Amino acid sequence: MNRRDFLMVSGAGVFAAGSDTIRVGMIGAGGRCTEAATQAMNADKGVRLVAMADIRMDRLKEKRDLLKRKYPEQVMVDDDHLFAGFDGYKHVIESSDVVLIANAAKFHPMHTMAAIQAGKHVFVEKPHAIDPAGIKVVKAAAELARKKNLCLLSGLQSRFHRGYRETIQRVHDGAIGEIIAIQETWLRAPYVLYPRVPGLTEVEYQASNQYHFHWLSGDDVPQTLVHNFDRARWAMKEQNPVRCYGMGGRSTLKGEIYGNVFDHHAVVYEFANGVRMYAYCRTIPNCYEENSSVLLGTKGRAYVTATRIEGETNWRYSGPRAYSGPGTNPYQIEHGELFKAIRSGKPINSGSYMADSTMVGIMGQLSCYTGKAVTWEQVSASDFYYAPKPEDVRADMEPPVKPDANGIYPVFVPGETKLL
Repeated sequence: MNRRDFLMVSGAGVFAAGSDTIRVGMIGAGGRCTEAATQAMNADKGVRLVAMADIRMDRLKEKRDLLKRKYPEQVMVDDDHLFAGFDGYKHVIESSDVVLIANAAKFHPMHTMAAIQAGKHVFVEKPHAIDPAGIKVVKAAAELARKKNLCLLSGLQSRFHRGYRETIQRVHDGAIGEIIAIQETWLRAPYVLYPRVPGLTEVEYQASNQYHFHWLSGDDVPQTLVHNFDRARWAMKEQNPVRCYGMGGRSTLKGEIYGNVFDHHAVVYEFANGVRMYAYCRTIPNCYEENSSVLLGTKGRAYVTATRIEGETNWRYSGPRAYSGPGTNPYQIEHGELFKAIRSGKPINSGSYMADSTMVGIMGQLSCYTGKAVTWEQVSASDFYYAPKPEDVRADMEPPVKPDANGIYPVFVPGETKLL
C-alpha cells in the first residue's frame, strides 16, 4: 500500500505511515493561526509543523522564525514550504496530515472542504463562513468528514471551557428555571488593524487587513458575537432563532484602515418558544467595554462568562479558572482533544453546532446591513454570497470595494442596501 492509499483508507488514524509524526500545516499566518500551531505542538510532541500559507511572504517568514525559536525540534518549515498567495492553501493541504485554518473567514468553507476532500483532519477558526452559501459548504464538509472518519474541530472554544461547561450543565438541570431571555454583549476597540504595506495590490491589502472588509470577514456580528451565539444555542439545547431584526452603522471610525465594516450593531432574535435574545457589539475605542453572556430564567440568572448563578440557586464555579495554569486554557484543551482523537482513531466532529452558530451571526449581520427582518428559513434557503466567490479571488483582480479620493471605503446603507 502506497502512502496515498494509506491516507485514504486510514481516515482518523491519518499520520505519517510507519512513524509517530503528525505533519501539520497552517493556512494563515496571523496571530490566531500562529497560536493554533503553538497549541498543536503543545498538544502532541509528535507534531511537526511542515508548511505555511498566507497572503504575504514577509508575514510567513516572521511567524515561521518566531515558532522555530520556541519549538526548534518541531518546526520543520523550509523556505520551499512557505506559500504566499491565494493558492498557497493547496500546497499546505498536500504537505500535511492536519490542516489548521485561521485566515480570512471568506475562505474557511472552501479551505475546509478542500482539506476534507483530500483526506486531512481540520481545525478551522470561527466564523466558519460569512454568508449562506458558505454555510452550505461547511455543512457538506462536516458530513463528508463523518463519512471519511476524519476530525473536524471548530474554533468555538467555549465548548471546551470547564467553567462554561459546568454552568451550562446546571442551567440544563434547572438552576434558573426556564430561560425567558438572553443578553449577549461584546463591546471593544477595533480588532487587529494592519496598515497598508507598499507593494501590495488593493486586493492583497484588503486581504491582509481582512477584519475590516465585509467581503472577507463578514463584519462583527458573525466575526465576534459568534462565540456568544454558540453559548446561547448551547444553553437553548441547540435551538435556532426563527427570526431577527437588527440595526447598525458606521458612526465614528474614519480612515482607510477601518475598511467598510460597521462600528456598532444591535440585533434582536426570536425563538419559536418565545425566548428573545438581545445581542450587541461595538468596535469603537475609548468606550465602555464588556464581553458577557447572561441567561435570564424564571428562577434566576446565569452569568455564563462569569461562571456564576444567582436567584433561587446561588452558585459560583470553584474549579480551576481558565488560563490560570496548565490544563486550563480552553484553546489548548480543544487541541489536546483533537490530537487525542487523531491518535485513537475516534474522530471529533464539531459539525453539529459550528454551522448553525455561525448562521445566527450571518442572519443578524444581513439584517443590520439591509434594515430588514430576516428569518432562519430565509437564510437557510438562500444561496447569497458576498462577491466574488472565494475560488475566484485573485491578487490582480478588480477589488469588490474601492476607496474614494480620500481613502474612504463606502459602507452599506440600511433601508437602501439589498442583499438577500
